This record gives sequence, C-alpha cells and structure tokens, in this order.
Amino acid sequence: MHLPTQPGPIGVFDSGYGGLTILNGIRKLMPQYDFMYLGDNARAPYGARSFDVVYEFTRQAVERLFALGCHLVILGCNTASAKALRTIQQNDLPLLDPQRRVLGIIRPTAEVIGSITRKRHVGIFATEGTIKSESYKLEIQKLFPDIQVTGVACPFWVPLVEYNEADSPGADYFVKKRVDQLMALDSEIDTIILGCTHYPILLPKIRKYVPQDITIVPQGDYVAGSLKQYFERHPDMEAKCTKGGRVHYLTTENPDKFRESAQQFLHEHVDVENIVL
Repeated sequence: MHLPTQPGPIGVFDSGYGGLTILNGIRKLMPQYDFMYLGDNARAPYGARSFDVVYEFTRQAVERLFALGCHLVILGCNTASAKALRTIQQNDLPLLDPQRRVLGIIRPTAEVIGSITRKRHVGIFATEGTIKSESYKLEIQKLFPDIQVTGVACPFWVPLVEYNEADSPGADYFVKKRVDQLMALDSEIDTIILGCTHYPILLPKIRKYVPQDITIVPQGDYVAGSLKQYFERHPDMEAKCTKGGRVHYLTTENPDKFRESAQQFLHEHVDVENIVL
C-alpha cells in the first residue's frame, strides 16, 4: 500500500460518536492542529462484538486514515483500544509503515489514576467488551500493583446516548442500577473511570447517584495531556501533523444523521461526508 508522505491531520477513530469527547479534549488543549475524525457509525456499537471483528473493523479504519494522509491515529474508542490496538501496533504497522503510529486511550487514563485515588480502590464503568478484556485492570496494575480495580459493564448506556435519551428518566434507571452494582462490589472505591467515550454525556446522571466524595474521571482531558507529552518526546511525529485548526469529519453512516447526533457532543455545526470502509 502506497501511503502519502507529506504531513497530514491527526486521525481520531471511533465506532460511533463517543470519540468526539476525546477529540473535544484534544482540540481544547491543542487547537492549532488539523484533525480528521472517522466514525464507523454504520457498524456501531462495537461493545459486544468479538475481538476478531473489532480488530478487523479497526484495522480497516486505521488503514483508511493513513491513506487519507494521517501519520498518527488515535483510537478514541475504549473497545478498539482494548481489543485491537496491540495487534495493530505489533502486526500491522511494521507492514503498513513502521514510521506511522496508532495510540490508544486506556494507557493514558491508567497512567494518571495513581495520583488521583487516595484509598487505592478504583471503579470502571465500560462496555461489555472493555470489561471482559480486563485491559484497564492489567494496565493499572502494571503501573500501580497496589490499586484494586473493579469493573462493571453498562450495556445500555451507549444506546441511551446515541438515541439522545441521556436526559430521560430511563437514563436514571440504568445509571442508578450500575452505580449501585459497582458500589456493592467495593464500597471502598474513591475514584471511577468512565471507560467509554460516550459516558461523559451521562455525567449529570452519574454524579446524581455516585457518592459525593468519589472522583469521576472522564478521559478527554487526560488523553489530550498525554498526546501533548507524546509530541514533546517525539518531535519528528509532531512535525508530520499539519497545523491549520481544521477538522474534517467522516462517517460510514448517513451524513445528516451523523450531523444531528454529533450536535450533543460538539455543540457546533459539523461538515461531514460519507465514507465506505
């Protein structure tokens, strides 16, 4: 595969709209860069899909973003970070282009958690796929062996956000159910990671049911900080990312539907085009 060599935008990929919360965080901290966002909305959600399928879909998206000029792609999706990142980094990148990079969002979140939790008891809300993979547990305990990690899968939370029901009474029921479940598993938890990029949209509901002394960690800001540090360590990669402050949106779904649903994440008009993977 012949890939463009000139500098290009930073790629951000997600199965749906959740990655827009990651894009938001990065743009807030680093507004000067160009970004290309790809949402595989036609095949979302990835949460309950098998490892093989998530890997295959993610690899297709990464290859497409590379072909469109990105040298660096961020998997703004926890399920893809959990199920596909390592295989892409180890098996695909050496063949596609050893100079290009794909980064996930689980490691940057794990890196900051040690300085946030006081009691060393951390909870995770995430999709079924991310919880089953135990990626958060493994990453956190690699860095901080003393931290106890308890995860709860929240299968209905992504549809609540995608169907614009995050403010509804139905959301209260499903959020309270999972908060109660997590706290029953470990009442010592003092920090909760929102391990799915859709979940920040549910933050008002989550705060309503989580005990007040618990710190809730959405990922966007931490991933942005981690990317900034990555560029400081890798100025060669930073130089391959164009700076025009532009964002181009791509979706495998109908662009009008994407535009409408993206509003609740971005609160701005988006220019989006359809793409086939």
